[in-house]
Parts: sequence; C-alpha cells; structure tokens
Amino acid sequence: MNDQKKFNQSGEDYLESILRLLETQAVVHRIDVAKRMGVSQAAVNKAVKILVANGHVYEDGKHLYLTELGKAYAQEIYARHCIIRDYLMQNGVSPATAETDACKLEHLLSDETFQMMKNALSK
Repeated sequence: MNDQKKFNQSGEDYLESILRLLETQAVVHRIDVAKRMGVSQAAVNKAVKILVANGHVYEDGKHLYLTELGKAYAQEIYARHCIIRDYLMQNGVSPATAETDACKLEHLLSDETFQMMKNALSK
C-alpha cells in the first residue's frame, strides 16, 4: 500500500463498504453501512468519528461521503480485494470462499505477496 497512514482492518472495511455503497446509490446513510457490514449503528457511529477525524469521510448530518483521500484509499483496498479474490479463484478456490478469504487477506498480505498475485494474474 502507499505511504499514507494505514488503518486497522475495521477502518478499512468501513471505507470499502462506503465506497461499494456509493457505486449503487447516490447517498449513503449510517444504517446502510450497518446493514452491509452486519454491525450496529453504534459501531458505525464510532467508526465514522474516527474516519472523519482522519480526513477520510465527511458528513452533512444525514449522509456519509468519502473525501478524495478516503476515496483513493478505499479504491486501493478494494483493488487489493479484487486481485486477491481473482487470484484465489484462478487457483481453484470457489467464488464464495475466495470472496470471504479476500476480505481477510486484503488487510494482511505483504506488498511483496500481493505483487506476486497481481503479476501472476496479468500473465
């Protein structure tokens, strides 16, 4: 990943969820994030405070938006997710398992291992 301060897995998951929701709807509410992630609204409230403080999310009272920094970071996380998922499927892992495992591995893999997967897919 790039040199910006890396969040923990939870923060990255929230950013990715907001990004994915914005792909299919014009605005994102906290309840949308809670439903997508299977967490409470209280958990979303806590995460949003951190994301706002770090300059990755802003809100207008009802809706959540990604800042340019937040959007770039979320896109980077999601790109890692997709490459890992595709690599796993290309190597015989079922789509459902590859999706689940990619959600976990996107936060844990070293850049070296990630680059190997990315290079293997481009061949």
